[in-house]
Amino acid sequence: MATQLKASRRDFLKIAGTSVGGLVIGFNWFSCDSPKVEVLSTEQILSQAKSFNSYLSISPTGDVVIYSPNPELGQNIKTSFPMVVAEELEADWEKVRVVQANLDPAKYDRQLTGGSGAMPHSWERLRKAGATAKFVLVAAAAKTWNVPAAEITVEKGIISHKGSGKSGHFGEFVTEASAMTAPEEVTLKDKKDFKIIGTPVKNVDSKDMYTGKPIYGLDFQREGMLHAMIQRAPFGMKIKSVDDSGARAVSGVKDVVTFGTSVAVVGNSTWPLLKAKKLLKVEYEPDGTVESTADHDRLFAELLKSGKAEVKRKDGNVDAAFKGAAQVITSEYQCPFIAHSPMEPENFFAHVKGDKVELIGPTQTPDRARQETATLLGIPPENVSVEITRLGGGFGRRLRADYVIEAVEVSRAVNAPVKVTWSREDELTGGAYRPAVRYRFEAALDASGNMIGYKLRGVGMNAGNTTRENNFPSGAVDNVLIESIEHKSSITTNAWRAPITNFLAYAEQSFLDEVALAAGKDPVQFRLDLLNRAKTTPVGELGYDVDRMIGVVKTAAEKSNWGKNPNVKQGFSVYFSHRSYVAQVADIEMQGGTPVLKKITAVTDCGMVVNPTGANHQVRGGIVDGMGHAMYANLTFENGVPKQKNFDSYRLIRLKEVPEIDTHFVDSGFDPTGLGEPALPPTGGAIANAIFSATGRRLRSQPFIEQKEFSDIKLEIRRA
Repeated sequence: MATQLKASRRDFLKIAGTSVGGLVIGFNWFSCDSPKVEVLSTEQILSQAKSFNSYLSISPTGDVVIYSPNPELGQNIKTSFPMVVAEELEADWEKVRVVQANLDPAKYDRQLTGGSGAMPHSWERLRKAGATAKFVLVAAAAKTWNVPAAEITVEKGIISHKGSGKSGHFGEFVTEASAMTAPEEVTLKDKKDFKIIGTPVKNVDSKDMYTGKPIYGLDFQREGMLHAMIQRAPFGMKIKSVDDSGARAVSGVKDVVTFGTSVAVVGNSTWPLLKAKKLLKVEYEPDGTVESTADHDRLFAELLKSGKAEVKRKDGNVDAAFKGAAQVITSEYQCPFIAHSPMEPENFFAHVKGDKVELIGPTQTPDRARQETATLLGIPPENVSVEITRLGGGFGRRLRADYVIEAVEVSRAVNAPVKVTWSREDELTGGAYRPAVRYRFEAALDASGNMIGYKLRGVGMNAGNTTRENNFPSGAVDNVLIESIEHKSSITTNAWRAPITNFLAYAEQSFLDEVALAAGKDPVQFRLDLLNRAKTTPVGELGYDVDRMIGVVKTAAEKSNWGKNPNVKQGFSVYFSHRSYVAQVADIEMQGGTPVLKKITAVTDCGMVVNPTGANHQVRGGIVDGMGHAMYANLTFENGVPKQKNFDSYRLIRLKEVPEIDTHFVDSGFDPTGLGEPALPPTGGAIANAIFSATGRRLRSQPFIEQKEFSDIKLEIRRA
């Protein structure tokens, strides 16, 4: 039987289309005439709730508040963490409220977001938090009803005793339970009994995001606070003189403050500050080496030829293997600096009040912000509070606290609460970047096409070790030499999504395809042969699980119909990073003489998938990010200043340039491993190898669109 609903006029939004004479009618989901149900706000629940541990509180109404300690920047941790707690608690997800926890080193370990390590680190802690609360709630019910605790069951927030027919929701027992002593050890659920973990759950902030609720750092406002925008020195330069008279004359500007190599204009809002900042006349002078991209290209080539490399791994007799090889393959791969480009530029609020400081804003490392603030001001770290907002992206940029310290510096100077806001130009020209890197690979083959020797030398800027010396194919080759060269640069660099591996994976996987071609072997089978060698007779240390890598390789070949359609040219790539394994296949079809990238198939082994919805988004987002930066992004420098200052010259991927993405997950039985980063590294290699398969053009540098091998290919991207 159909259900009829009566709609009022306010249920509909009517917009006259002035240019096309049409009428757009859309239903307003937040306005209806149905009976209203009283829904307590999170603030109301928190005011009544009893705390059970660092992760959760329960109110007398039965509503559960779960605290998510790690910063949320799009990796879905604010949803998946509470899912784990709620699972062991046997909570009703509909009655769960999620709250972003502020920095509290006494309550939480590793309260940061980086390295895709949040879930692996917290998995067991979160489960124990939920299980412990459940234990004391059951004990409280057993005491209240005078029945054995072993006879009590819990489901969706309802505690029941079948024998007596008694039942009640969590809230009826919170007072008694919160006074009980929690056990040191609790029994965790068998994974086969999970009801919440493994089910698709929407992001807990979704409604707030699409209704425009202020949840990001840029949204934060406080009565009486000032705003600041900052002019920063070019890399390798320092301030010689400042003429701020023009800036001070702008209406709305309160002050101009100079500190370090920066000049801040301070006022009531950002609009006059944008104008005032352009009127600053700052003269700079060198403070070390002032670098340009042309210098980097020359320097990298020289360093790769030098003998000043640090040996990171050496197996067997490399010299003998290459001397006796039937064939030697050598290639070099290079990548440029790239920016993090989060949708939300850097911003932070600081209020220095004597020997105490209040910090509010988007940070991946709240304790770093606290510690650096305390060091700057010479006060105890416990005198600094940090409130974490949702981050509009980070990708490693917000691991640093430079923009936090700017807010602290300005607040101290003007003796007032201050919010520092970066513009997009600030983000691109004054940021911290993925370092430029160059690699040289060499492979030795015997007469049967077996790889008997492998050499890798990498040179990077401020990157530390530019390699992952224990990753595949190390352990699968008898004779291996891996070396790293460090160049100290005045240009600030920082971890960029999947540090080092974001480019190394592309270079390694592209080179392995070169070697497979020289050996006359199928690229997938070539990798499987190496992995089987690592499994049966490993050489030295293995930094990866061979069986898990074989699993994603075989599954990706199966799901992509590898090699079965002669009209589809395919490229393969597989990589291990952040404890997870991802294999990808890119499909290119020739249409009217034009290569068309149609599809990317991705197979991921990240252990148990907590939230399929979030996991799917992470893999897709990683692929789009990896593809976009491999194909388009390039940041070049001239005299210490990036030449690309905004998105008109710094190219990012566009929606129409994203092909179909087909995602699959392997259930390997392991606890959850990293997922925010592992899908990005294999993408560039899969696409580059597919381009070679289709056109015979080998791409050894990024971005692809700036390589002469790519310029006349005219690759198109179409969704199937």
